[in-house]
This record gives sequence, C-alpha cells and structure tokens, in this order.
Amino acid sequence: MDTKVTIRQGGPEDLAAVLAILDSAVGWLNGEGITAQWGTEPFSSRPKTVELVERVVTEGSPWIAEIDGVPVGTLTLTPQPGSYVAPAGEPERYVRFLATDGRFHGHGVGAALLAHAAAETRRLGVSLLRVDCFAGSEGRLVAYYERQGFTRTDAFEVGDWPGQILERRV
Repeated sequence: MDTKVTIRQGGPEDLAAVLAILDSAVGWLNGEGITAQWGTEPFSSRPKTVELVERVVTEGSPWIAEIDGVPVGTLTLTPQPGSYVAPAGEPERYVRFLATDGRFHGHGVGAALLAHAAAETRRLGVSLLRVDCFAGSEGRLVAYYERQGFTRTDAFEVGDWPGQILERRV
C-alpha cells in the first residue's frame, strides 16, 4: 500500500476520535467473528470503559495516526502497564489502546504507530517497549506483534480473558 500514514501527538481533546477508532475496531473485530477480544458493545457505550480510556489518554502520551487528515488509528504510551500486569522493574513505555479504524485495516496503520512508539521510547532514553494483547483467536494478534519485532514474555488471564505480554528492546 502506498497510503501515507502520518502520526501526530494527541491530547485529551482527541478523546472523541480515540473512542470512535476503538468503536470501529470493535465493529471490525466482531465482523471477523472475534467477540472475546473487546466484546460486542462499542467502547463509547460503556461508561467505565470511557472513564478508563479518558484517564489513560489524559495521563499518558496519546498518538493519532491520520490518512489525509482523518484520524484512522491510535495508541497511548504510558510509563507503566495497566493494573493487571506487573511493571517491568526497569524504565519502560507501555502501549495502551492500540487500534485501527476498521475501514483502514491493511493500510499499515498499526505498524506505523508501533514504529513511532519504538522511536518515541528511544527518544525518551528508555530501552524497553512493552504491550499486552488478547491471546485467543488462535494467537493471531500475538503473531502480529511478533511480526512487528516484539517477543513473547508472560501469559496471563483476567477472568477468562487470555492475555500475552510482549516486549521489544529499542
């Protein structure tokens, strides 16, 4: 694809765009038959989830991927993981809420955001970039992160939700 993805720093004012991207990603996942990853309800219809996304976006460093000025992807870098994952024990940056608008899958949006996250982590003088993801659906998302240069570390579960932590030295 020769679609040009640009990445800009986001902020709390981008919360509506971040939620719209997450909602679109849920719709895309459900269309692929993947309902266990992020459920079947849009993020924006779940008040506690909206509060969590708002807190992460406000406290972290959100990044917005755009194509022709249209927000098509997002991730937020934080200095620590969510409460369900132990910190690394060294300085790290953690990828939270990586998502691509369903209409733009296959355009390299996620890869561009992850490459930017690695560059930003390096720029900050930190050498460890980590992420966690849904490990169900035959491990397709885990394999995606491995193709992006991440290595599996610990598996975990939150209730009956299987997760995988991955890391990348930058």
